[in-house]
Amino acid sequence: MSNLPDPPPSDAAQHAAARVVDGFEDYNARFSDITRRARRRFERRDWRKSQADNAARIDLYDQCIDETLSRLEARLDERVRSRALWREIRTAYATRIERMSDRELYKTFYNSLVRRHFRIDGVAADLEFLAFEIVPTGDASCPGEATHHDLGRDDVEAASIWRAQFEALGFANGWVDLPRCARVVAGRLRGRGVIAVSMLRTPFYRERRAYLVGRAHGASGATYPLVVALVSEAAGVRADAVIVDDQQISILFGFSRSYFHADLARVGDAVAFLHALLPRKPVDELFTVVGRIKQGKTERYRQVFRHLAEHPHEEMVLADGERGMVMAVFTPRGYPVVFKLIRDRFAYPKDTVRAEVEEKYRLVFRRDRVGRLVDAQEFRRLRFPREQFSAEALHELLGECAQTVQVEGEEVLIRHCYVERRLRPLDLHVRESRLPLAERAVLDYGQAIKDLARSNIFPGDLLLKNFGVTRHGRVLFYDYDELCLVEECRFRAVPPMRDEDETRPLDEWLYAGADDVFPELFPQFLGIAATLRERLKAVHGEIFDPAWWRDVQSRLAAGEHFDVSPYPVEALLPTR
Repeated sequence: MSNLPDPPPSDAAQHAAARVVDGFEDYNARFSDITRRARRRFERRDWRKSQADNAARIDLYDQCIDETLSRLEARLDERVRSRALWREIRTAYATRIERMSDRELYKTFYNSLVRRHFRIDGVAADLEFLAFEIVPTGDASCPGEATHHDLGRDDVEAASIWRAQFEALGFANGWVDLPRCARVVAGRLRGRGVIAVSMLRTPFYRERRAYLVGRAHGASGATYPLVVALVSEAAGVRADAVIVDDQQISILFGFSRSYFHADLARVGDAVAFLHALLPRKPVDELFTVVGRIKQGKTERYRQVFRHLAEHPHEEMVLADGERGMVMAVFTPRGYPVVFKLIRDRFAYPKDTVRAEVEEKYRLVFRRDRVGRLVDAQEFRRLRFPREQFSAEALHELLGECAQTVQVEGEEVLIRHCYVERRLRPLDLHVRESRLPLAERAVLDYGQAIKDLARSNIFPGDLLLKNFGVTRHGRVLFYDYDELCLVEECRFRAVPPMRDEDETRPLDEWLYAGADDVFPELFPQFLGIAATLRERLKAVHGEIFDPAWWRDVQSRLAAGEHFDVSPYPVEALLPTR
């Protein structure tokens, strides 16, 4: 075997690599253009256009991948099919991006191109950058972005420092009593013993708020995450909340939220800074929540498959909870994600089809999830070691998902799946927990239904098994096959029962059309103890009243935008 070095990439490969770099940088520039609009939307309180921007930015990545592939095909002609040439392109591309910041984002963009072009199953080590090689390169000190402020000796000096920070934001619509905003923020932090803060310059925009994110420093030397939330009102911007609880900030940056719009010069540095603030938050979720969705997928893939490689005897098993009629779900025992596959056939009474299920997931992906819908990442053509599947899990996947799953030698190929953070099913959680915890979860379930309704989402199937509980005790919805918009439903009262109907099954005397919903019947199917059911009715009885749902519909139709607060009332600042 020759020990001679590989020849340098050809001119064609060099030109192609340059086009791929241009393609990513064009994507990055357009991503920033959309992201920067968030400031204007916030100032003008233009929430409808803000939602449109969120969807446009999600769609942008695939648009830029397709445009870059088209340019390469036009330049390379038939050579674009040559794997040998693409091996050269990879080498040339790696050299071009070697000293660039955020080079992991460049590598992921290249992988998206080559995987789409060659329809790669599993991994093509000769053509793409291996996931284990795409390592985040961020600097947690966030140079050029993070600023440090000593808050002075007294409240007056601290307030002047916050006023200067707020003024530097330069909002076009001004402030509602800027001196007072600075004073109440300074007072809240002084009351917690904060003597200094390290803040990111760039505001994080999402839904109806802007957030200033950083680290608080206490007199004892302790540090903890800090978020100052701002709202935009008709009279101007106002400081709304100060959040210093790491659990609440973790939820704010969680996988049940829409993606932030923050125009960060160096994404990796900001993610490293956030990870230092929230060390229990997976890096993949942080990339995702700042809008770098593909990088989040790459990092999740890297972490999952690294875990499986380091634990070769760990089994992939069917997830806990009731067997779903639409999705088959498996999970590694020791890693908190689930893989969800659409079954080939759906058990009665489900009458949906695969395309409709996929459309539900796309709907959730592009919407404001108000902290109640789990972010599901779509993956294609994944390969796993066959030996790592339990016999039960493999039997179900091959028997129920044969259109998607097949065994090839010692590997299992999964052509399509959704990957989500693993939660404890709510029905199991309620059965396993003592009464106070069970009651807390059931009441948050009721609040989750209200939050979703006000964001124009009706879960469709309100059974507790379709909801999960996070490590923070928060209830989220994760079963999307019957999800729909509130505006599409017809909420009806149950008609009076006639004497002859008392002994007949419900479906024989109560006609229900495809879009009919009877909220009064929900309690019959919850499967919880009577004490919990009555407590739920006492606190959230509106969700069982068709008039409440029709009122929500009317207000949505009139253009009202409900505000679902992303933080608890104890974080709110006084308004006068």
